[in-house]
Amino acid sequence: MIIRRKEYLYMHIFRLSTEIVMNVSDLVYTDSLERITMKSQRQSAILEVVEREAVRSQEQLRQHLASRGFDVTQATLSRDIKELGLLKRSSDGAYQPSGAESTSAASALDSLSHALSQFLVNLEAVQHLVVLKTGTGQAQMLAVAIDRSRLPDVAGTLAGDDTILIIARDPKGAQTVSKQLRDLAS
Repeated sequence: MIIRRKEYLYMHIFRLSTEIVMNVSDLVYTDSLERITMKSQRQSAILEVVEREAVRSQEQLRQHLASRGFDVTQATLSRDIKELGLLKRSSDGAYQPSGAESTSAASALDSLSHALSQFLVNLEAVQHLVVLKTGTGQAQMLAVAIDRSRLPDVAGTLAGDDTILIIARDPKGAQTVSKQLRDLAS
């Protein structure tokens, strides 16, 4: 009788500890996903702000982000600026994505080639779409380079955290864009 009670207790303790471990891992996984999503959204907002406004300081940028609902520390903002490759313009000291001053088609393609070689993991054309995979947090930077290159067959881009969707004007255009990007990446 005592043995059965011990077995029951051990079994019950094991079941409870397994449930606790599973619940904790769910929380950790969910928290990690939320952080990655928040980072991607924040970095996307940073790119939008510096594209539209002449932001000259991290404090100015922090205030713009706060007005959009992002409460960030200076350290986080500094990391984001570095990860996004933002530079200060020599003319007025405002932040800009790297390569933004050069507007020629050749330099835009050079920037795209560099971004592709640095960030592209995989690329696949599906009907009139081209799907690009990047490392975590790198899709926004590559999408900006694609947009700036103004490829004629590209109607638009959508970027998440690690995936870019290029919408081509037609299926043949998707194949053309796919080939252009592969050539530029190598």
